Amino acid sequence: MPKPRKALVLLEEAPYYHCVSRCLRRAFLCGVDSHTGKSYEHRRQWIVDRLKQLTVVFAIDICAYAVMSNHYHVILHVDTQCAAEWNEQEVIARWERLFSLPVLVQGCWLCPGLGDFEDIDNQIDYVADFINEQN
Repeated sequence: MPKPRKALVLLEEAPYYHCVSRCLRRAFLCGVDSHTGKSYEHRRQWIVDRLKQLTVVFAIDICAYAVMSNHYHVILHVDTQCAAEWNEQEVIARWERLFSLPVLVQGCWLCPGLGDFEDIDNQIDYVADFINEQN
């Protein structure tokens, strides 16, 4: 049975992790596909660029990596001291660099006073009014 990440990742004991991701069904990540002759070599730089971007956004350092034809390996170091210094706003801002935020989080982010309400019904009404004003 699968374990939750908090049971698998124990930063106090081991801040270094070897991560592997691979393609399935004879799909090529990069290199030349021997069956079709098609080159996917341009993807190698995409992966390297993305890894560099992730080190800027998240509290990780890349110790080593290898990009192969159908998989890649990355050895990461998780910088817990750096991450511990971030507040909630910093975490949201970093996440937003890579992904679009859910509508409710965008409302909280754009309207800082939203989190001051103690009553959840008032928060929901406030968010609904905010969304209606945007449309």
